[in-house]
Parts: sequence; C-alpha cells; structure tokens
Amino acid sequence: MNDASIAPVRIGLAGLGTVGSGLVAVLQQNADWIAARLGRAVTVKTVLVRDLTKPRAVTLGPEVAITTDADALVTDPDIDIVVELMGGIDAAFALIHKALCAGKHVVTANKALLAKRGPELFALAAEKRLGLYYEASCAGAVPIVETLKSSLAGNRIKSIIGILNGTANYILSSMSEKGLPFAEALQKAQELGYAEADPTLDIQGYDAAHKLIVLIRLAYGCNLPLERLPVEGITGVGPDDIRFAREFGYAIKLIGQVRDLGGRLAAGVWPMLVHEDFLLASVKGAFNAVRVEGDASGPIMLHGKGAGDLPTASAVLADILALARQGMIPNNTGFLTEPLPEAELVDPDDFVSPHYIHFTVKDQPGVMAAISKSMGEHGVSISQAVQKGVPEDGYVSIVFLTHEAPNRAITAVLTDTDAMPFIKPGTVHFRVL
Repeated sequence: MNDASIAPVRIGLAGLGTVGSGLVAVLQQNADWIAARLGRAVTVKTVLVRDLTKPRAVTLGPEVAITTDADALVTDPDIDIVVELMGGIDAAFALIHKALCAGKHVVTANKALLAKRGPELFALAAEKRLGLYYEASCAGAVPIVETLKSSLAGNRIKSIIGILNGTANYILSSMSEKGLPFAEALQKAQELGYAEADPTLDIQGYDAAHKLIVLIRLAYGCNLPLERLPVEGITGVGPDDIRFAREFGYAIKLIGQVRDLGGRLAAGVWPMLVHEDFLLASVKGAFNAVRVEGDASGPIMLHGKGAGDLPTASAVLADILALARQGMIPNNTGFLTEPLPEAELVDPDDFVSPHYIHFTVKDQPGVMAAISKSMGEHGVSISQAVQKGVPEDGYVSIVFLTHEAPNRAITAVLTDTDAMPFIKPGTVHFRVL
C-alpha cells in the first residue's frame, strides 16, 4: 500500500509535445495505480519548453514549474529523474550529459541521439552508475528493449527482423489495400498525423535505421556506427510492384533486420517482399512488429502501436518506474562492459537472399533469353519469371523471383541489363525475406 509520508519520485520533463503531453496525461489518470505498484507517487516538478506561451494539450497543476532554462532540470536537487522528450541531437545530448554529470537518472525516447552518440552517453552513465533508459525509442509501446536486455539475456540472438516505422508501414498498407499511389498515401498519413510535414526520416528508412542500431547494441553487445548500416527507403515502391508482389503471395514491407553469421552481423534496412504466410506480412497500418530469434527461446514476435502520445508515454513511464524502484541497479545496455566494441559486419555485397527484379522491356523476341543468360553467367538461379500486362507504348513488364543469391551477383546482373537497349531505365529490385 502506498504510504503518503514517502516522498514522491520527482520528474524533470524536457519537452511537452505529443509524447510529453501523453506522459503527463497518463501520470494524471493512473496516479493511484502507479503509486500502488511503486509504493510512492510519481510527479512532474518542472517542465522545460521552448515557448512559454504556446497552448498545451494537457493542463499542468499549479505546483509544476514551467521554464525555458534547461539547467533548471539538472541543478534542482529535488528532481530524481530527467525525462528527455524534446528530440533533436545537440540540445538533447547536452541536457542528458549534464543530467548524468549531476547524478540524475535519465529516460529518453530519442533514437536518433542514441544511434549517433549513444556510446558516449552509455559510457558516462556507466561511469556514474546511473540509469539511461530508452524503451520508448525503438517501437513505441512494444517492449522490445526490456525483452532484449532482460527477458532474453541468456540467449545468443540469431536474428532480429522488424517493421520499425509506423509511417512507412501505413503508407505501404494504404498502397496495398486501397491502391493508392505513393504520394497520395503519404499525404493521407500526414493528414492523420502519422507522418511529419518533412517525412524524410520515415520514408527514406533513417528512422528505422536509428532504431535498428539501438537494437543491435542491446542484442549483440556492440556498437554499429550509423554510417556503416545499409539503408534504403520506400520511395521507389510503386503500385505495380505492390500488385505484382501480391500476385506472387507477398507483401512489401520496410524491414530492419540483423542476422548473426558466425560472429559477424548482416544488417540493413530495405523494402522487402515478405511472404503472406509470415506474421510480419499481416502487420497493417501504423503498427510496429519485431521478430526476435534466440538460440534457446526460438522465435518470438512482439506487435503493437509504434507511435502516438499514449503508447509512447506508456513505454516512457515503464522506464521511470524501473529506475524509481528501491535497490535498482542500472542495466542500460544489458552488458557490463563499457565501452562496447564496434560490430564486425558482413560486406553488404555478400548478403544472401532471394530477390525480386522488375524489368520494363520492349515487347520483342529474345528479351527473356538475354536477361536469363546474364543471370546464369552470374550464378543467379531463377525461381519464377512472368510477363505481366499488355504492351503499353511497345513496352511490357517482366518480373523475376530468384532463388538465394549474393547481392553482388544481382548488382552484376543489373549492370549487364542496364546496358541492354531493349530495357527501359529504372529497373526495380527488392530483396525477399
């Protein structure tokens, strides 16, 4: 039972946007329940904002101070935990760095910061023996961070395969289910608040890449510099390829994945064809899903809301409660060694998978034979080859599904075919999961 005489856990909150407002709302509506679980209340003492006059989605009590001075959060001895929800890199890094140096635990949802400068902050947190927690950074309400840190800590992780960006998944789902072109699906996502006014991070795959970097650190105990991760977005996915993939029994999803191949990691973010028998193929709309396979656990699938005020606030609050429990020993990365070593990567050209290739070719004899000959010369075995549609302006689509082949072999084939005069520029190539 909660003892009213026990001092509450006091939060310094940086950012009162969508997620910050969601956190305040959950703390208000579930205050009794939180106190019953923790044994004391959790309260917001000070909120850092950029604009004091901006209207807010939640009402703060008179006991909550609002400031534009970041130092107010880190110098106040009454604040126990600093919660960084303002986003960005430089200002967020400075705040978290100061908070740790001041002896305060930190909770953040900032995947871009953790992907780019995480090693510095985790090393500092380890030195100070403080918590730097980040469940909300990877998949919204989906508890993948704690799963990797604790629940699967005794496993060697064989692979992680995930739909890590709800915006991209909403766009691809809309293109598939409603037949919308990419631009229209993106506009609809923006209207519904799933996509930012500048959607670059989402549609170019960088948001998913940031999250994958964080998950790799948790799963394999190593740091992977962001610039070493192959990343491809969804802007090259067209309605024809959505339709052709469906006819073959696949859905196109933006996938972040990593596989352990004998101690070296094969990792990247790409649009991929996912067979309809796989659970990931059925993940619709703005949802996230992560499939983790451990050597002891076998495959595990986590699925849920990957963004939004309350789902993300739920994950932030889980970290706050974890850090506030008495006797807590910080477990930031799941590994005691800091700094963690740099990951050893498989050359992306050596990644092996089946492939989907969509050529637009002149409707004339010998085209299929020429393409097939190039594939044979580079050791690419054909699984299916189908001519799609009727001639339009003298051109038709030919779609190939291959058996497993290294990416360098596919690159060699595409180099050959790009030089063939009867093939229109813009050949589409996706990996198959």
